[in-house]
Amino acid sequence: MPDTAPTRGLVIAVLGAESTGKSCLTQALAPRLTALTGLACHIVPEYLREWCDHHQRLPRESDQAHIAHTQAQRIAEAAQSAALVLADTTPLMTAVYHRHIFASRALDAEALAWQRQQVDFHLLMALDLPWQADGFLRDGPQVRAPVDALLREGLIGAGLPFAVVAGQGEVRTDAALDALSPLLRQRWPARASGLFSRLSAQEAAQPRWRALCSDCDDPACEHAAWQQRQAGGAVASMQRG
Repeated sequence: MPDTAPTRGLVIAVLGAESTGKSCLTQALAPRLTALTGLACHIVPEYLREWCDHHQRLPRESDQAHIAHTQAQRIAEAAQSAALVLADTTPLMTAVYHRHIFASRALDAEALAWQRQQVDFHLLMALDLPWQADGFLRDGPQVRAPVDALLREGLIGAGLPFAVVAGQGEVRTDAALDALSPLLRQRWPARASGLFSRLSAQEAAQPRWRALCSDCDDPACEHAAWQQRQAGGAVASMQRG
């Protein structure tokens, strides 16, 4: 039986503090998803970077809403034609930085409502990669933990589905694929035998687990669990949804 075409593509948001590998993951993940599912996967790049390159400065408080709206519009447009959309950040990311830098929640409600309506799953990058400078676009390693905490607060508080993705290189990409496999199997049961075989093998090798503890917004808690499970060949993730 052929798959029923949904009204819009499946939207996967890639979120994380600065220098956590968001863009690298989207570039590595898109061809893997296409190869495993046979579905076109469209990447929506981060508009903030384009904006900063054009204006040669960081955005002011008055620029934030425009950046969030443009990112949302581009994601929505991509979802009208592509079966799979990888969004390299979303309005929630803009709202989090707006709150962190300008101490304002003005963008929070609209961003969270948009995420709930337009995003099917969120991949949250762990803080296990070394910080790297990128000109004036990055503030420094000291901002990563506070931004990560605000992202978790927003995702958990709004009940949005997400998984934390850790590891380096292919390990990180594989962790993202593992997190997405159940959702893709539910959406397109007749497709992606390779991806679903991967999930079946993973489930057979170890029990599936989900964790949400009282310290789930503490990166140290997540990293300790990941390091313990890495020794057994598994990549830790915490999933909510």
